[in-house]
Amino acid sequence: MKTTETPPAAPAADPASVAKAPAPAVKEKSGEGQVLNVFSHGVLIIWAILVVLPLLWAVMASFKTDDSILSTPWSLPDKLHFENWSRAWSQAHMSDYFFNTVVVVGCSLVGTLLLGSMAAYVLARFDFPGNRFLYYLFIGGMSFPIILALVPLFFVMNNMGLLNTRHGLIMVYIAYSLPFTVFFLTSFFRSLPSSVAEAAMIDGASHTRTFFQVMLPMAKPGLISVGIFNFLGQWNQYMLPTVLNTDPNHRVLSQGLVELANSQGYKGDWSGLFAGLVMAMLPVLAAYIIFQRQVVAGLTAGAVK
Repeated sequence: MKTTETPPAAPAADPASVAKAPAPAVKEKSGEGQVLNVFSHGVLIIWAILVVLPLLWAVMASFKTDDSILSTPWSLPDKLHFENWSRAWSQAHMSDYFFNTVVVVGCSLVGTLLLGSMAAYVLARFDFPGNRFLYYLFIGGMSFPIILALVPLFFVMNNMGLLNTRHGLIMVYIAYSLPFTVFFLTSFFRSLPSSVAEAAMIDGASHTRTFFQVMLPMAKPGLISVGIFNFLGQWNQYMLPTVLNTDPNHRVLSQGLVELANSQGYKGDWSGLFAGLVMAMLPVLAAYIIFQRQVVAGLTAGAVK
């Protein structure tokens, strides 16, 4: 009878040799990561300086006199000249321009979010003939330059009696902002769980109630994000009101700032102009500061599951 010989056991590895085994890959990767972090942080710091410095300079110039702005533009104001703000608010009619802008942008923003969310919910949740065609039609509206539509839009608004009116400008703002809103919210509604809507339907909720009471509150981060983008675009809009809103009583802030810059010719009111500029940008900065977390949450929603 043959006996099977057990093969000799492999010699145990020397602990000293194991301890001496180099790990250069991990060190190189960690070193590359540190260099990349330093480079990225340096770029972000430079970018922050380029963005924040002009804003701080504009705020500083709004409290200076015209002579100090022209002679020593980088120096601090000798004292805070609040009369620049009061002069811009009252004499330059910035109060009227601010009121018109708040009315137009506020109404158009509500209409854009309401209509855009309803259209995006239907395109994201229901399958019907022409679904993809309508979706790509909205996307095509994003690529259409608004400058090509100014002339026909002017005649359409004039024939409908909506020229030089606030409600006419509101309708144009809504139509201008809908393509991006539908594109953004469609992908957001697709990332929301369908089980919640199905549970609401089983409990007897209608499609309207399911949308307004269940799905719309869940889409709050996306609504805030797209609302901030639309608010920024509509608040700073200049081309559309210049063509469609020539009535001096209905001018918005962008038109008012241009009027303030050109009102006195070569003797421009620079301190009042900077005060009006700061007035125009304060609501945008406040919106970003208040809703910055919701904006980031809305942009990253659906990216990680």
